[in-house]
Amino acid sequence: MASRRATHDTLWRRIALTPTVLVFLAMSILPALNLMAMSVNEISWVDGKAVWSYVGFTHYARLAEDSLLIAGLKNTAIFAIVGVTLQVLLGFLLAWAVSRIARGRVLYRTIFILPILVPGILIGAVWKLMLNYDFGLVNGFIGVFGIHPVDWLGTRAWALPSVIMVDIWHWTPFCFLLLLAGFESLPQDVQEAARVDGAGTWAEMRYVLIPMMMPVIAVTFLFRLVTSLKVFDEIYLLTGGGPGSATEVISYTIYRTFFTQDRMGYGSAMSVTVLFFISLAMIGVLMAGKRGRNAA
Repeated sequence: MASRRATHDTLWRRIALTPTVLVFLAMSILPALNLMAMSVNEISWVDGKAVWSYVGFTHYARLAEDSLLIAGLKNTAIFAIVGVTLQVLLGFLLAWAVSRIARGRVLYRTIFILPILVPGILIGAVWKLMLNYDFGLVNGFIGVFGIHPVDWLGTRAWALPSVIMVDIWHWTPFCFLLLLAGFESLPQDVQEAARVDGAGTWAEMRYVLIPMMMPVIAVTFLFRLVTSLKVFDEIYLLTGGGPGSATEVISYTIYRTFFTQDRMGYGSAMSVTVLFFISLAMIGVLMAGKRGRNAA
């Protein structure tokens, strides 16, 4: 009887989820198929109508020769790896510190997550003002120490690090939340046993907390890595890819190709290529999550 009821419940869940799954697949697969079809065609507009001309894999062959695309890939890799590494590191330290607080934990958690609650358009506007060369708060602060003003967003040397810094400020709270949940789920008896054995703070961190938190750290890192590969709003609002190609990222390159240059076929080829690599990263996220569940 119990087995029959469990089978009935499972069947009912599948039937209930089927419409949602079908809608999700339609909204995901159909646009992807259309994008792939566009990538092997040259699309032009004649009398207000789109005219498709099949060109095969010509667009894909051009990708390796596109210097702007190469610059975008390089900057995206730097942006993702450096930014996400620092976000996870800072998030880990903040989560560890908050997890050791007995009172006021909710207050600290609320303060730390405020940046991710701010709309992206407001973040761009505020940080553009703060990093302004003439009257920005950052230059005003370093001027107190006798340091000359820096054109944070207008020089090749500082533009990308400045955008990375803004991204770190924006997304470290997200890493903090995930890692704090990981810390709060750790078995307390293991940590107490380490303290009884005389382990200091560093020894407990190195030999107990980090190994136990590694699945959560891996999932957090990979999840943020995937999302950072798609960064657009911060680049668009702060630098527009400049100066030159100093902050050009792949998402902004695709946007420019589609909407500024009106090269829809070539932009689709870029999008398909990026989608392929992001899918590989997502597979890594799922595998890391599976390993984490198995370890738990």
